Amino acid sequence: METRFDMFGNELALKFAKRFANAGAVITDSPLPTSIQELVSLRASQINGCGWCVDMHTKEAAAHGESAERLNLVAVWRETTVFTAAERAALAFAEEGTRLADAHQGVSDDTWAAIREHYDDDETAALVALVSLINAANRMAVIVHQKGGSYRPGMFEAALSGQS
Repeated sequence: METRFDMFGNELALKFAKRFANAGAVITDSPLPTSIQELVSLRASQINGCGWCVDMHTKEAAAHGESAERLNLVAVWRETTVFTAAERAALAFAEEGTRLADAHQGVSDDTWAAIREHYDDDETAALVALVSLINAANRMAVIVHQKGGSYRPGMFEAALSGQS
C-alpha cells in the first residue's frame, strides 16, 4: 500500500497539521513527564495499527532516554516487571481511552482511580488531552496510509516549521 495523500504537501492539510501540533505543544509543555507522554502515545498507536506513529513515538522515546527493553515491552506491559505503578496506570488509561468501542464505559472507575492516585490535576488534564490527540493523529495517518520506518527524532516539528 502506498501513501494515499501527503498531509505535509497540501496547504490546507499543512495548516491543520500546524494547529494540531500547537494543541500537542500544550501537552508537551505540561508537567506530565515526557516518558509517560511517549509510552501512552506508543501504546495507543500500537492498538490503532498506526505504523507512522509507532515509528515516531518509539524513536522519540529512545531519543529521550527510554530503554529498548521497555519500548519492546509496551505492547505487553501487563506481563512485565519494567513499568512503575504510575506508568501502568497511564498505559491502562491509554488502552481504555483508545478502545472505546470495546468498553462501553470507556475508562473504568478502577483505572480512573489509579490515574488520580498517581497524577495531579494538570497531569490528568494532559493525559486526557494526550489520549484524545494521539487517537486523532492515528486515525489521520491510518486513513492516508502514512508509512512508518523513515521517521527521525524531531522530524515532525521540522516539517511543520518548514525545515528539512
